[in-house]
Amino acid sequence: MTTLMEQEKQRISGRLARLDAERNKLSGQLEELEIAERVLARFGGKAVTTEKRRRARPSKTTPAAAGERRGRSNQKVPGVSISDASLKAVGAHREGATPAELLNYLSREFGMTVRPNHLGAALQRHRRAGQLENRDQRWYLPS
Repeated sequence: MTTLMEQEKQRISGRLARLDAERNKLSGQLEELEIAERVLARFGGKAVTTEKRRRARPSKTTPAAAGERRGRSNQKVPGVSISDASLKAVGAHREGATPAELLNYLSREFGMTVRPNHLGAALQRHRRAGQLENRDQRWYLPS
């Protein structure tokens, strides 16, 4: 009777070891697929995902994953360039406009979220091209 129990115990432990090895193998494959999916999403390929799969329990070998970062590919491309939009924004302010007013106008009228240093660079390019003037910390269209 004890030999039967020992044999059953060995059979179950062998099966458990095989299942654990298979789980580790599948976990590695899943990890590789997730990495490939992130690479495709980041570098222009369109990754086809039907739904996000969740594991029943986290793997012992991988640390807890932090929240996913959003890459540049997820951002919407505006319909108007920052260069054209900044010229239109200055033109809308006949009395001249401060950079803060221009940022507010771009956000309100064009729905653009523009970093201040990018707006400054666009304004300076227009100033060097003779399309804008900067007097008393305000931007004007040339007279």
